[in-house]
Amino acid sequence: MKQCGSVYWIVIWSWFLMSSCSTKSSDMSKDKKEVRIVFLHHSTGKVIWQGGNSLTTKVKGKLGMQSAVEKWFDRYNKKHAVNYLISEQVFPKKEPYGWRNYPYDYYNIWVKNGHLDYYQEEPTLKTLTKKFDVIVLKHCFPVSKIKNGEGADINSDIKTLNNYKLQYEALYREFQKYPETQFILWTPAALTQMRAEEEWAKNTAVFHQWMVKEWDKSEDNVFIWDFYALETEGGLYLKEEYAVGDFDSHPNSRLAQKAFPLFCQCIVDVIEN
Repeated sequence: MKQCGSVYWIVIWSWFLMSSCSTKSSDMSKDKKEVRIVFLHHSTGKVIWQGGNSLTTKVKGKLGMQSAVEKWFDRYNKKHAVNYLISEQVFPKKEPYGWRNYPYDYYNIWVKNGHLDYYQEEPTLKTLTKKFDVIVLKHCFPVSKIKNGEGADINSDIKTLNNYKLQYEALYREFQKYPETQFILWTPAALTQMRAEEEWAKNTAVFHQWMVKEWDKSEDNVFIWDFYALETEGGLYLKEEYAVGDFDSHPNSRLAQKAFPLFCQCIVDVIEN
């Protein structure tokens, strides 16, 4: 497992050694004049992007004020005389594709229809890689509703371990077609115990381990930020103190304040090796 930003986890949680973001070689360097980064997300990602989900934070977001992540990069750029330009994008949108960003959906848009520039108005990698040097993607917490299931069908949107693995393997091969682009994937966002069946939680833990120990490979352009480990701290569920509520699996401001600087540093580690 190769992950960036691990030094920050050592300070915060000793058990989290080497589990925050892949540490492997990248062709990028801080000498590059400009590095363009895009963060593709839905609501969970927005909480981390904004650095919280309080009413004040939400209002600032709606007014178009700078997010916590944007401010972090502004400070870093000034301090280190670099030009890392980060932006965020809802992916996919509610219309026309639909509010679904699970393994099947990334596979459907980027692999199955990857020969197109856009699929149902969503940009494929043919388009995104022309605009961005670093592409960060994540799933929202319903990704963790992983059912038991026999067999495997890469073209199925049913959430099972076998389907996820096939879709992730296809995504990995697609990423290799764009070696000049760095891809950072978040591990699955967890559910609260009140929102998760035990079957789902155990399967998500298995998928998480497969993702960081088997799917993630060395010396390539794919990196991992271990959001699942941050949320669960070794358990099966999103910890109560990090959730908006027992029945709401969105991260709260306490988790967002811990997470966003680590997320930003992970991106920098990928860029600067």
